[in-house]
Amino acid sequence: MSEPTFESELIRAAEAAHLCGVAKRTWWRLVSSGRAPAPIRLGGSVRWRRTELSDWIAGGCKPVRTIRKGGDV
Repeated sequence: MSEPTFESELIRAAEAAHLCGVAKRTWWRLVSSGRAPAPIRLGGSVRWRRTELSDWIAGGCKPVRTIRKGGDV
């Protein structure tokens, strides 16, 4: 069995959305609202760690950022 490569560990928005069972547009809304893990930015690329998403899904997809009273994040 081969070791995971850097490219297979970091995934694009379309694959992240697919893993979560939502449309790509919905995925971006979840990320923007702080309800999904934040991406890693590499130059002009945006990626997510596959293991972080798997852990987030296994944990029930709880919001990553919490909303404080008054709507502040």
